Amino acid sequence: MRKNIKLTAGIAATAALALGLSACGSADAGDSKALVVAASPTPHADILNYVKDNLAEKAGLKLEVREFTDYVLPNTATETGQVDANFFQHKPYLDDFNKKNNTHIVPVVNVHLEPLGLYSKNIKSVKDIKAGQTIAVPNDTTNGGRALQLLAENGLITIKPGVGTNAKLSDITDKKGLEFKELEAATVPRALNDVDAAVINGNYAIEAKLSPAKDAIALEKADGNPYANFLAVKEGNEKDARVQKLAKLLNSPEVKKYIEDTYKGSVIPAFGAAK
Repeated sequence: MRKNIKLTAGIAATAALALGLSACGSADAGDSKALVVAASPTPHADILNYVKDNLAEKAGLKLEVREFTDYVLPNTATETGQVDANFFQHKPYLDDFNKKNNTHIVPVVNVHLEPLGLYSKNIKSVKDIKAGQTIAVPNDTTNGGRALQLLAENGLITIKPGVGTNAKLSDITDKKGLEFKELEAATVPRALNDVDAAVINGNYAIEAKLSPAKDAIALEKADGNPYANFLAVKEGNEKDARVQKLAKLLNSPEVKKYIEDTYKGSVIPAFGAAK
């Protein structure tokens, strides 16, 4: 999921919804009707299109992928039944969205993680980060807290117990002499020349020609990570036979291999499919 998420609504969202979803069907369709899934372009739609082109027919699944760059409409459309499912988000974002919008979207199965990483132009190891240096972090609630957790896990700061993914700079109990510069997540890669290190979202790292697997000096792990991106549906549709087929395919060894071969560590499978 693109991580610099801003909720938008009103006329623009309504217009985009009308344009993007005018041909969508109902989520009440039988097993023979195409399953319509709203997805972000990369890597979500890419993964779904791999399933559509290589695995779906054999599994008896008709799959239609609809791409969105907006992060509100996929959930709104899923809630109203204009699409059957979506694939673009992680749990902290979904929980916040459901609470703010009175929607009832639920996860079905984890698929992948776009790992947040710590990067530097000059520093080669976490142990080389010293007091007095400056680290850039995303300024939005979700990614800011996530960035601070990564720094804390690597011993660069300590934060208040229990704050979890909601951690803010004010929750740091020991900065260990470090300074922090808060920036919009999308702009953090461009600050690398101006700071000693920066915490960058996986998708923005890729866009900046950084390889999380090779270039990050600290990187999130997939196991048990709350930021795994998942297939989601409106509550009550989890047992739809088409949804269950897609969930199984998204957690297949073939998809695991596709993710590993295609993204080479920039996107990590968040499931343990058999070899």
